[in-house]
Amino acid sequence: MTSPVGLHRVLAPQGVLPQAAARLDNRPEIGPDEVRISVEKLNLDAASFRQLWTKHDGDGAAVKAEVLEIIGSRGKMQNPVTGSGGMLIGTVDEVGPESPLGLKPGDRVATLVSLTLTPLAISDGLARWDGASEQVPCAGHAILFGRSIAAVLPDDLDPELALAVLDVCGAPALTERVVRRYAATRTDVSVAVIGGAGKSGSLSLAAAKRAGAVRTVGVVPTADERDRLREAGLADEVALADARDPVALAAAIGAPVDVTVVCVDVPGCEHGAILATGEGGTVIFFSMATSFSAAALGAEGLAADVTMLVGNGYVPGHADVALGLLRESPAVRRLFEARLAAH
Repeated sequence: MTSPVGLHRVLAPQGVLPQAAARLDNRPEIGPDEVRISVEKLNLDAASFRQLWTKHDGDGAAVKAEVLEIIGSRGKMQNPVTGSGGMLIGTVDEVGPESPLGLKPGDRVATLVSLTLTPLAISDGLARWDGASEQVPCAGHAILFGRSIAAVLPDDLDPELALAVLDVCGAPALTERVVRRYAATRTDVSVAVIGGAGKSGSLSLAAAKRAGAVRTVGVVPTADERDRLREAGLADEVALADARDPVALAAAIGAPVDVTVVCVDVPGCEHGAILATGEGGTVIFFSMATSFSAAALGAEGLAADVTMLVGNGYVPGHADVALGLLRESPAVRRLFEARLAAH
């Protein structure tokens, strides 16, 4: 009997969900409610790729070897340091007769659940990947459960572009939801996005503005990103600051904001985000590098009356929100396309 959350695929330790498992059963045979995907490309999450790239001093061959070792030993892609994974695109190969996902063989899809809980096997040794970018062309298979989530790739977007957007689609969807709640009763809502020139950050800025924010601040760490974000025109203000320096970050943002969205993949940004947020405000953490103990204790130590949300990557309709923002905003699309071209 199969479990809709994948318990039957857990090999060790018993009694945990697939995300927490040390090893998954990645055999290609599917159960009645499962779906097998022929994998075309992985998209490693930013925190995981940065950790691997830094660990191996920019040696792509070493990064590739470690990714292969992780997948081979664990039956899934889950960085043992960051605990994060990413997502994938591929073509539906086989659908169990009881699958509730609404997919059919031949559909090109992006999985909207993490690789940390997705049974995965690689068959080509990652021969077409140089280890130097987050997007990993490959051959292999992956298994989706009854409660997995996948989106059929849109015909009007390049698959690489769609993958990059869908990888972070939870951030703009949750940002839009939170900002709309503030805007329902006020006309002066302000939002700061730390990492505003990145994938999730640029989408979150666009989502905040669409939801009714009248002041948006994009925070970036370098002059190059500052210039790119200013040129894009996605933020009312662009602040140059190291988000790991709480005092400098709060000073760069200026007047405390109602909502702060953390979209950077480096540790140590918790206190600055809290300090930059006004009383009764909300901090949304969309980074796998976040220390939630540092956030909780930091807020307590600052006597900060703020709500802190963990962005879990899922909001109903999140794929449509993100793809809609990309289509609506030429500036967002240019930033994404430039990022892809750089890699």
